[in-house]
Amino acid sequence: MVIVGEQIKVALKEWAIAVEALSQGKTIMLLRKGGIRERNFQVQHRHIWLYPTYEHQKPQLLKPEFATQVNSLAAGKHSQTVTITSCAEITEVLPLTSQEQLEALQPYHIWHEQMISDRFQWQPQRQLVVLLLKVYRLEIPQTIPDHPTYGGCQSWIELIEPIAGNQLTPVMSDIEYTAQVNQIKALTNP
Repeated sequence: MVIVGEQIKVALKEWAIAVEALSQGKTIMLLRKGGIRERNFQVQHRHIWLYPTYEHQKPQLLKPEFATQVNSLAAGKHSQTVTITSCAEITEVLPLTSQEQLEALQPYHIWHEQMISDRFQWQPQRQLVVLLLKVYRLEIPQTIPDHPTYGGCQSWIELIEPIAGNQLTPVMSDIEYTAQVNQIKALTNP
């Protein structure tokens, strides 16, 4: 559980459309291999901010219901500020070992089937992992300056100034979240 008032300094960079889907309770799942700068994706912090990015975000890489939400003008656009709307507790990190697991998880994420297959096959020495996130929305979103150290192909960034997790609202009830976690875990067991 995210502690209200806790100062969180670490953020996970993710496509803005994925952050929005997480923040609306449309998914609890992310799939990660890590950024180009990382050798292997590792979770070192359980409480994180979700940092929306537009790099590499393309409608054709998403399921149709999410593809229509991508603002083509914002794709690749760099701004002087970033608005943080949500934080999350990473409750599970589940390794994927087969294409069959990926196919079984299709109803639980936002990405197009081909994109996920390509990601699984890209650099096969790197393991694809499922992150399950219990997400909390900030009552008042925080707009922070974008900093040069936040750029590039990296998963994790350390914010220059931490953001306090005040006035947080879970996007999903504990019962609903636990039910989805159990369903996803059942599908990822080898």
